[in-house]
Amino acid sequence: MTGANSFQVSGYGPERAGWTRLFARDSLARRLDWPILLAAIALSLMGALLVFSATRNRTELNQGDQYYFLIRHVLNTGIGLALMIGTVWLGHRALRTAVPILYGLSVFLILLVLTPLGSTINGAHSWIKLPGGFSLQPSEFVKVTIILGMAMLLATRVDAGDKQYPDHRTVVQALGLAAVPMLIVMLMPDLGSVMVMVVIVLGVLLASGASNRWVFGLIGTGTMGAIAVWQLGILDDYQIARFAAFANPDLDPAGVGYNTNQARIAIGSGGLTGSGLFHGSQTTGQFVPEQQTDFVFTVAGEELGFLGGGLIIVLLGVILWRASRIARETTELYGTIVAAGIVAWFAFQAFENIGMTLGIMPVTGLPLPFVSYGGSSMFAVWVAVGLLQSIRVQRPMSA
Repeated sequence: MTGANSFQVSGYGPERAGWTRLFARDSLARRLDWPILLAAIALSLMGALLVFSATRNRTELNQGDQYYFLIRHVLNTGIGLALMIGTVWLGHRALRTAVPILYGLSVFLILLVLTPLGSTINGAHSWIKLPGGFSLQPSEFVKVTIILGMAMLLATRVDAGDKQYPDHRTVVQALGLAAVPMLIVMLMPDLGSVMVMVVIVLGVLLASGASNRWVFGLIGTGTMGAIAVWQLGILDDYQIARFAAFANPDLDPAGVGYNTNQARIAIGSGGLTGSGLFHGSQTTGQFVPEQQTDFVFTVAGEELGFLGGGLIIVLLGVILWRASRIARETTELYGTIVAAGIVAWFAFQAFENIGMTLGIMPVTGLPLPFVSYGGSSMFAVWVAVGLLQSIRVQRPMSA
């Protein structure tokens, strides 16, 4: 694929162009990474059951319809699959040419959040309310555009054969590209998303072959910046309270520490096999707040036990393993960087989400990829899956 108007898979004739090639047995179907696709679908379906269990009795949330969140989660998954197919059809190389437009659009959307059109949910002013009760969280899509934008800059001269690795000037340009949306997201404030973006930037730089001095320098700068943010009081009170509760879980068990304490109780009560789907006392009793979104893993831990929670981790591991393999086996640096950025994103966000339910990470409000309820998050992770599939199908067959 060489441009926005070219839909030909490398090695196949123009008769495979368009939607026909999407299901051809001798082309795309054989090149798709089925373990990633099946694992992502399994996680989304498990998420549907867990979201339904967490919300079916919460009339203050489901508007009196116990299937309200279940239907929307399935709908979000369906839209996500459609976005994945569209991403594969267009191809990551065609999207490379559209990066300036995508980047500009994502920055425009997160700027809208800071206007009166923005809405505050759970302390974070990071949403845009839409008609019909829907909402959009632009910071989820910024993760995708940062990966694509940095990959485009870092790989341009290398893929063209001018350089073996990105020079310092190119690295500075890539960091500047990432810094603009990250600073805007910090103003919301959405600290969890910024943490993910920082990890994405580090993963992208490592994959690009940039000097390790940049990586260590960024880690040092980030550490000093975090200390400065804390000392200068830039964080909101609720964010400071969350970190304080993480450092000392017994600090305020009925207040800021309530979520994590109840989460640990729910997971701990599940044992090996759990209490059974829809039979969790913590879930049925509505003791864990935000259980359909940030704390959805507690439903798995309580009702499906260690085996159910472990299955979610294994499925996430399959996606990370296959995505890492795609990054390693692709022959173009651009594809390697994009795949590596997605690996860093998924790995850190999953670790942070599950970790905060176990009390080993601070509460930041990050969803569990594919599992948590939320349209913006679901759409973004499925677009990422589409990028991984595109990188795989447009390389020579080797596996």
